[in-house]
Amino acid sequence: MIRRSAFLRLAAVVGLLFGAASARAESITVTHWGSAFYGAPYAVAMEKGFFKAHGVDITGILTSNGGGTSVRNTLAGDMPYGEVALPAAIEAINNGQPLVIIGGGTDSIGDILWVAKKGSAMSGIKDIAGKKIGFTAPGSVTNMLILMAMKAQGIDPATVKLIPAGGIGANISAVVNGAIDAGMSGEPVWSENQDKVQAVFWTKDVLPPNMMQTVAITTTDFAKTGAAQLRGILAARREGVDYIIAHPDEAAEITARAYNGNPELYKKVFRNLLSFNYWSDGRLDYDGMNRMVEGLQIVGKQKGPVDWPRIVDASFLPADLKPHF
Repeated sequence: MIRRSAFLRLAAVVGLLFGAASARAESITVTHWGSAFYGAPYAVAMEKGFFKAHGVDITGILTSNGGGTSVRNTLAGDMPYGEVALPAAIEAINNGQPLVIIGGGTDSIGDILWVAKKGSAMSGIKDIAGKKIGFTAPGSVTNMLILMAMKAQGIDPATVKLIPAGGIGANISAVVNGAIDAGMSGEPVWSENQDKVQAVFWTKDVLPPNMMQTVAITTTDFAKTGAAQLRGILAARREGVDYIIAHPDEAAEITARAYNGNPELYKKVFRNLLSFNYWSDGRLDYDGMNRMVEGLQIVGKQKGPVDWPRIVDASFLPADLKPHF
């Protein structure tokens, strides 16, 4: 009896040690965590235990102001997984970084707008000519969008001074302080600051709304060695998206806690984002991706179409989400 009891205790200790080793707490990268809603599915997945249910213990999120910084964070992270701007991912891969796209992130630009200080005479995209206009970071989605918007509206880029102003909050501060005439914004920062700023134009009003803003990436090495973890992260994120759709108010409250935001405001914003299918369940929208590539072509960083099969590895997605080239 004593031997059996000792054996059971030993087995329990071994089990605990094995479990701890197999589900080590990890951090991943999500662009603009805390200031944009790309991260909402991850916040939900962490709180509801979806990551742990799929064999990964994601407890922390690294973030950045977008562009290449998010890509570099992914390369340097303990868990080399990141949701980053699609243009930044393509540019990094074109420059020889050992990365691969493994899933879709946000499939709409309906949340992005450019704002000016309250009381400004600016009220439309044509008003940006001759002005200092902010975006987040070189190579970011907002860098591409402002260039594409100017092209679509026939605005000569030489008449606009584009300034990488930093994150979404930094853009708002630069507008309010007069450092720039207009800067980019998005939810929830836009709704939180409507007493200080006013809309100049929404990108969805001048460009096709379904453009894939962000994608999931990993390193080529981790794609070979970390298949189980990558499948687990993508599956948990998908469950996070599904939970947002089924329980938007609760999901908004969860995200508000993670972001230190206003839950009532977030509930309103979530309902708006869901109205235009903001979050992809992980599938890759190639039409939306090709539209975003146009931004890279405008700045001369992409010649011709992207060879998606070369830079995409969709093997970590469930069968119903895998693309067919």
